[in-house]
Amino acid sequence: MNVHATPRIPLLDLDLLQTLVAIADTGSFSGAAAVVHRTPSAISMQVKKIEDMLGRAIFVRDSRSVHFAPDCAFLLEHARRMLALNREAVARFVQPDVQGVVRLGAPDDVAERFLLSMLRRFAETHCCVTVNVVVDTTDRMVEAYRAGELDLAIITCEAGFAGTEEAEVLMRENLVWATRRGGIAAQQVPLPVSVWDDTCVWRNAATKALDAQGVDWRVAFQSGNISGQRAAILADLAVAPIAKYGLGGDIIEDPEKHGLPKLPGYALGLLHGRNDNPAVVAAADHLRACLSQEK
Repeated sequence: MNVHATPRIPLLDLDLLQTLVAIADTGSFSGAAAVVHRTPSAISMQVKKIEDMLGRAIFVRDSRSVHFAPDCAFLLEHARRMLALNREAVARFVQPDVQGVVRLGAPDDVAERFLLSMLRRFAETHCCVTVNVVVDTTDRMVEAYRAGELDLAIITCEAGFAGTEEAEVLMRENLVWATRRGGIAAQQVPLPVSVWDDTCVWRNAATKALDAQGVDWRVAFQSGNISGQRAAILADLAVAPIAKYGLGGDIIEDPEKHGLPKLPGYALGLLHGRNDNPAVVAAADHLRACLSQEK
């Protein structure tokens, strides 16, 4: 019998992933070396090892900094998630005596979808930490975070968001046109659209797509929270741009499209800066771990 062995996929160990994150955070091999307590030459050797494993260069180097090649940026997201999962797993056995308060901000749709599992998992390993949750819009949470009123904030970002020193990408998702099952809103002219607040990434993506395709549309309903959007859809008042995970029951993706434009995706980002408070670091790791399971 001729048996063909499945090609073995190389493993990226946590030590290499930690180096990738350090390079991204510091923008240089020397900076990364200081973070992970290695020499710059050792960092170079680790990068070469990764690039040999993957069969290509993953960094772009210039005279001032080092950054991921555009089509390799997802590696940073992967590395952060894997390191967070490792820290969370170890914390279940070696629990530091962490106490304090973590002030966390999240949009209402994210709070509804993720916070239950995140808070449950966090309480299992850090029972002495209090989490104060603020549910608000992205622009207000950014203001509160920069004013020092929040320790962490989950924010909605445009599809092309690649992360900054202040914020990292947690996950990416698709937007769809949602309508009521058996409804007629999508067939009306002008198209009735339920929109979010003026600063909402979902609203801007949808209106730009409609205008680019020359669709005649009007604002039929406006709400800054997911429950209001669902109400407008279920009442057949309008179609609405929502995350694909929000579909269910009588809220479905427009089955015939009715000439509606394809919507871009969006990203969820985590504002965390360089806060090294143990309670905040632990909460951020739990967020990464919870959202990584949604991919």
